Amino acid sequence: MSGLEPEDFAAIDAVAAPADAMLAASGASGEPGESVVRQPVHTVYVPADRVAAEPDGRLALSWGAAARAAIDAHAPTALALAGATGLAPDVVEAVWPRLLDKLATEPIEDLRVDLEDGYGTRPDDIEDADAIASAQALVAATQAGVAPPYLGFRIKSMEPTTRHRGLRSLDLALGVLARLGLPSGFVMTLPKVSAVAQVDAMAVACGRLEERHGLGAGRLRFEVQVETPAAVIGPDGTATVARIVHAGEGRVSGLHFGTYDYSAAVGIAGPYQSLEHPVADHAKAVMQVAAAGTGVALSDGSTNVLPVGDRQSVHTAWRLHARLVRRSLERGFYQGWDLHPAQLPTRFLATYVFFRAGLEPALQRLQAYVEGVGGGTLDEPATARALAGFVLRGLHCGAVAEAELGIDPARLRALAVAKS
Repeated sequence: MSGLEPEDFAAIDAVAAPADAMLAASGASGEPGESVVRQPVHTVYVPADRVAAEPDGRLALSWGAAARAAIDAHAPTALALAGATGLAPDVVEAVWPRLLDKLATEPIEDLRVDLEDGYGTRPDDIEDADAIASAQALVAATQAGVAPPYLGFRIKSMEPTTRHRGLRSLDLALGVLARLGLPSGFVMTLPKVSAVAQVDAMAVACGRLEERHGLGAGRLRFEVQVETPAAVIGPDGTATVARIVHAGEGRVSGLHFGTYDYSAAVGIAGPYQSLEHPVADHAKAVMQVAAAGTGVALSDGSTNVLPVGDRQSVHTAWRLHARLVRRSLERGFYQGWDLHPAQLPTRFLATYVFFRAGLEPALQRLQAYVEGVGGGTLDEPATARALAGFVLRGLHCGAVAEAELGIDPARLRALAVAKS
């Protein structure tokens, strides 16, 4: 016999009401589920003038060809690539055809035209011209059917000295893109964020740009680069990034870690700056908690050890890159940055190996969960969501084929977002 009366529940609900409202407003329910929207496994940064130099829009395919040339020159077989990266030969052999196909058909999943650090400071007329020409190259790629699924611009920061310059370049680029059709995967990156107000200011800019260029309200969204200590912990001791996630009128779509700016800012000497340094791991852990349940995607940073030079140098860089990609994946960062075409082989190799290694056990556990059959592992609904999200990620990037699933993709997507 229940002792609680309706007035008891009403009193309890009244106390909990502010928390209910906060969770509803933030989108965080404590049971976030996985997103079924594809997240690219990497973002490739290319200076605007180099993008503009590919007027036919074939930059992505050029990078794919350069990546394949690096394989042909330094590890032309699966066995050779296994030796170069330290991975088991049978593991590399299993993904070798998929790797080569990926480099030929979709070598870049997310292209960011860089008008910030990779581009530098140039005369206004030069940056104006490069912003326009690089936007025209993106349009050409889209019209030719060779554009990456995701693409966009990294502009200069919202700090006073660069704010107007960055927004002017974005304005000029959108003038081209909006007129000829803004690509569906268009996204922007806002670097060097150090305060929530900068995110709010960017949201205001996006609203004005949508009005000026005839874009739908809310169409422009952006990623925030977390590369300053103030973006992680504020002067009052609170986690600034947790406020950033919920700022900007809901336009923040991702948090990207800036390895080297952040490491330098907290005093790490150059030779020791790395995305696996403890200070980087701390910042990313704070990012991870701040973004949990919000739908805001996370991306790790880059390594500046490039696979160039003689064969030994390339192999050393490949081994490092493959290990770092795997490390990020294991820690729940399913995206990273690539800065050179020869990094693409190890990006996709490590990613494919990761997803394929976990595919069979994930599918077995999902099948047992769906059928209610007992097994060696008793999975909770939250774990089932994570398993379904894992499989979907492998499907999205090409590591897994639909025919291998043994479960309807629609059912998989439903599991990924289901609430208990």
